[in-house]
Amino acid sequence: MGKLTVFNHVSLDGYFTDAKGDMSWAYEGVDEEFSAFTSENARSGGGGIMLFGKVTYDLMAAYWPTPAAEKAMPDVARKMNSSPKVVFSRSMDRAVWSNTKFVKGDVASEVWKMKNESDMIIFGSGTIVSPLAEAGLIDEYDFIVNPVILGKGRTLFEGMSKKLKLKLTKSRVFKNGKAHLCYEPAV
Repeated sequence: MGKLTVFNHVSLDGYFTDAKGDMSWAYEGVDEEFSAFTSENARSGGGGIMLFGKVTYDLMAAYWPTPAAEKAMPDVARKMNSSPKVVFSRSMDRAVWSNTKFVKGDVASEVWKMKNESDMIIFGSGTIVSPLAEAGLIDEYDFIVNPVILGKGRTLFEGMSKKLKLKLTKSRVFKNGKAHLCYEPAV
């Protein structure tokens, strides 16, 4: 059975976007140490399918295939562009980014089927994290906590109707104030 991981940047007050949907704050304060960590993750990360909601897919597809992305973060750009991608959207049916497939069905039941095929990772995509977490399908929550307080925004867990207990499995604090925290569901 494949592993499903959520990877996301969050603010200190728990938001993954600000009130206007912006995430640029997550890329502030990137230094040499954090860039090396990001590149190493892209190079050493296993294969797998990238899962997106429509909004995150549109943002990622607008950036990663560009020369600016290749210049700024070549390892990450190569990984993002070459990996298979699945977008959960009832309205989209045309890909602008390579290796993209669209799924219109129920997110939890579709991901359950996909877990038999491959490891998967979710970037952003608040509309799919919550139902997958509630269904118990997420195996790892991998967060970069940024030293910023937004006051308002969107949480990845909007709409959760039950408490989800987690256990910390790994952590690292960077000189720039960002913290990498990995959790698994507590048994």
